[in-house]
Amino acid sequence: MSTTDQSRGGSGSSNEFGSQLTAENRSIKVDRETFVYRRFGNTRNSPPMLCLQHFRGNLDFWDPILVDRIAQDREVILFANRGVGASTGVVPDNVEAMTRDVILFVRALGLEQVDVLGFSLGGHIAQELALMQPRMVRRLVLAGTGPQGGSGLHRWSDDVYAHACADEINAETALNIFFSGSEESRAKGMAYLGRTQTRQVGRDEPTDLATRDAQFAALTSWGIPDPSKLNRLAGITQPVFVAIGDNDTMMPVKNSQLLADRLPNAHLRIYPDANHGFLNQYPELFGDHVRAFFNAL
Repeated sequence: MSTTDQSRGGSGSSNEFGSQLTAENRSIKVDRETFVYRRFGNTRNSPPMLCLQHFRGNLDFWDPILVDRIAQDREVILFANRGVGASTGVVPDNVEAMTRDVILFVRALGLEQVDVLGFSLGGHIAQELALMQPRMVRRLVLAGTGPQGGSGLHRWSDDVYAHACADEINAETALNIFFSGSEESRAKGMAYLGRTQTRQVGRDEPTDLATRDAQFAALTSWGIPDPSKLNRLAGITQPVFVAIGDNDTMMPVKNSQLLADRLPNAHLRIYPDANHGFLNQYPELFGDHVRAFFNAL
């Protein structure tokens, strides 16, 4: 394995510990591919928090209010997996291969241990990471996700599929996927979408349709109903914070309850009047909950 670490784009920082909006885009060479990431935050505490993104998301979709808040306590690493955004290579079509790339990335950075925040598809990868490399993960946040083999994950509703897999994602499409139908939720959704456009220098590359298709194949395979797969959750013995919106139409709430019930050391928090993007609807609140969880003795 050969590795190099380079920085490009971005400039300065908006506060003492840096910001999602100004952190440099860095790249690291792992064998023949280049993985792009951003790294910022308080280096006095360890391990850093590795953030694994949702279906079709790139680095710019991490809410700066959320990740900057967490960065007050610890380093934050936003990661674009193989073929996602500006990272090179072909996006794998299964969660296990995606997870192996995360392992290569963490090792290339020279890190022995990380805390992990996995959102949606990133939550699937986070679970697999904790199973494949149990000593690499100290604590785990599973946001808007579900266990392999859980129910209601294999075939999305027609409405969710139409919006999530549309060739072009616009504001209305994003609101339907990530936010509830209430006026308050939609208003918070529009505010979040505005924040994703705030960064002007060094933006990540948009994800393409090949990324959509490969990631959708991975999600579909992971979601094949199979109760025997739930037994694997016993292997995730780290502390786990499971979080979900109360009206998540993409990852049904019952699967978060299943995670909390089957994981040996987990607790569940459900956020009200929220769809799949609850963490962007409540970025301060969820950020403080994550900080408290990671900082717990």
